[in-house]
Amino acid sequence: MTRRPPLGVSAVWQTVMEAAGYRCHCTGGVCGSQHAKSGMRCHRTADNHRLIAAPADLLLTPAVAAAVPAGRLLAWCPQCHTGALARQRAAARNLARNEAPEPAGLFDL
Repeated sequence: MTRRPPLGVSAVWQTVMEAAGYRCHCTGGVCGSQHAKSGMRCHRTADNHRLIAAPADLLLTPAVAAAVPAGRLLAWCPQCHTGALARQRAAARNLARNEAPEPAGLFDL
């Protein structure tokens, strides 16, 4: 087994991985994959991939993310983390675009 924690806060990583069963938490659609071949949950584990601990809201600033307690962090494989981050960024852009005020008309007075 290669369940090696990353350098740094290994106790936090260990807590998160134990809660996740040493498996990426990602479920169907979060990262863009339905994970249909693995029961709607990512098949990647700490035995064969380097998992990371990160919050569900991947758009948090680094300072805010660092303050998230270990019990609220999730296990992510790099592929699901990248996919989920891209989807969250796209959703935030769409929300900002939809909330932006209508531009003034060319001939409005």
